[in-house]
Amino acid sequence: MVSKRNQSNCNLSYFDYNWGMNNVKEITSFLDNPSPKDLDLIQKAYAFSQKAHEGHLRKSGGPYFDHLFAVAKNIAELGMGVSTIAAGFLHDCIEDRKTTAEDIKKEFGDEILFLVEGVTKLGKIKYGGTNRYNESLRKFFLAVSKDLRVLIIKLCDRLHNMQTLEFLPKEKQLSIAQETLEIYAPLAYRLGIKKLQRELEDLSFAYLYPEKSKEIKKIMKEKRGEVEKHLDKFQKSLKKELAKNGITDFSMDHRVKSIYSLYKKMQKYKENVENIYDISALRIIVSKLSDCYKILGIIHGSWRPLPGRIKDYIASPKLNGYKSIHTTIFTGDGGIIEVQIRTEDMHKEAEHGIASHLSYKEEGVAGWIKELIEYQKEAGDEFVEGIKHDFFEERIFVFTPIGDVIDLPKGSSTIDFAYAIHTDVGDHMSGAKVNGKMVAITSTLVSGDRVEIETKKSAKPNQKWLPFCKTTMAKRRINNALDSKK
Repeated sequence: MVSKRNQSNCNLSYFDYNWGMNNVKEITSFLDNPSPKDLDLIQKAYAFSQKAHEGHLRKSGGPYFDHLFAVAKNIAELGMGVSTIAAGFLHDCIEDRKTTAEDIKKEFGDEILFLVEGVTKLGKIKYGGTNRYNESLRKFFLAVSKDLRVLIIKLCDRLHNMQTLEFLPKEKQLSIAQETLEIYAPLAYRLGIKKLQRELEDLSFAYLYPEKSKEIKKIMKEKRGEVEKHLDKFQKSLKKELAKNGITDFSMDHRVKSIYSLYKKMQKYKENVENIYDISALRIIVSKLSDCYKILGIIHGSWRPLPGRIKDYIASPKLNGYKSIHTTIFTGDGGIIEVQIRTEDMHKEAEHGIASHLSYKEEGVAGWIKELIEYQKEAGDEFVEGIKHDFFEERIFVFTPIGDVIDLPKGSSTIDFAYAIHTDVGDHMSGAKVNGKMVAITSTLVSGDRVEIETKKSAKPNQKWLPFCKTTMAKRRINNALDSKK
């Protein structure tokens, strides 16, 4: 039975309460060992939100509360804590209903109010590529920098909005889909939340490029049967090989490439799908790190690897935290298959990214968000275009002489690298070594390069550097240096 206290707070009938309890289990089933206090908080947020949005309908004609429930469920699936889930239920109460900040604070406390107000502020950003949007995005990243949970709630909110976008006018659909593809999906990627990234990209792609989306789906359907035939055969052989070597504690599944990811790969390979080997990949998940390398050795001992296709993201993780070993092998029956090997913890992080570390508030902020905050101070009207190029494009990962990883957009030069280290390094750059060899300072870098920048006090930026810069940051700092000499 619901307590009289809860009945009076939420004005729910006994029938409403029991109906709610059955649905709340969908949320609480994702929690690890929740305490009675945790369960009470989720139930209270559920009931408060349902009451606050009573009679409130979406464009589809359905109850608005359905949206809030979906957002809270998305948050719970990522493994977030109860405060974040509760804020997911409440995130539209202040903006859309008569609920006040004081109401939220009184019922749920300062932490949940902070999250709700943070998401409310993000909800006021309107996309359009105007100077006004530039300013809104600055505020967006400033708000996000204070607590990443605000961004994760917003991403979960955006996912459900994309899933129900069909009920909006065509112009609105395109605007929201464009914003999602250019801003929200890349943010999910940079946070390492693969689950959200894939869905946001595929949904946006279907609205923005419907014919291309259908074409890719058709290609995937045609290729998938052939690939999975080789996969099934290889999987059976591999299990026997692992058992012979005493490895039995593992699980295997197939990972199918997302529609948008395949589209980008096809662009890279000039529409030649025959050069894409990871439409469907075999994923091996183990409990111990040492088994990852042991399995890699077993695979390479029995099947020939494709040269240049072995990637050790365990030794050198991606900047968004992704860890796994990838190798592509010839199956021996005419097939070529990508295999991904990782531990259970790595797999969880690959899907949930930074969300897996944010069950409770963390003081630390992702390094690249700190960079964005610094970046926005000097970017001016170029901020939106700049972040698309400098932070959200396909990345390369290069190393300093002491092994620190520098994250740059694909196509970056040693000049971009120098300015990514520090403005003074770029401004006084006189030469560069890549992998121990002297190169032209305009040289393009690739992932894995080790870069050393030589400097002289007398060296200064040159106008001729600009065409070889990929990052807006480097171009702007060169122009600032050139302007100061006038």
